[in-house]
Amino acid sequence: MFEGTQDLVATRRVVGTLGYMSPEYAIGGVFSERSDVYSFGVLLLEIVSGKKNTSICLVEDHVNLPSYAWMLWSEGRGRDLIDDELGEFSAVETMRCIQVGLLCIQDEAIDRPNMTAVVLMLSGESELPQPKRPAFMFRSINVQVTNRSSIIQSTNPMANSTLEEGR
Repeated sequence: MFEGTQDLVATRRVVGTLGYMSPEYAIGGVFSERSDVYSFGVLLLEIVSGKKNTSICLVEDHVNLPSYAWMLWSEGRGRDLIDDELGEFSAVETMRCIQVGLLCIQDEAIDRPNMTAVVLMLSGESELPQPKRPAFMFRSINVQVTNRSSIIQSTNPMANSTLEEGR
């Protein structure tokens, strides 16, 4: 994909799985060596939490795993993200995985570690910087538009909408 010292490439068509594509690729078709780091971070959070990134069944109205993981981490409740089905585990190593996952899903590619650094961080051979708050923090929203006539309701996992048609 990359020739020589080229570190960014733009494409004409975006192909990939939503929820796993880095923001720069999903929005602008630009990928780099650190685009895959973003995907790895999402997978790491999925493994630790036992939840799919695209699952709508997340708690506290968060519609994606990165925003839910960040909320718990920033509130000092990272342990609440850990899947009960993991059985016995090292809390220190699991919290390290969450922090590395959050570092991998940073919005700006330059803020993400490269995979060599990820391996060192996961093995405990490297210090962990503090992740930044992701810019794309989504929560489900309830939208209601009302008028005095018949009501048409639409409910989807992303939003609740009530639409009234005028007479």
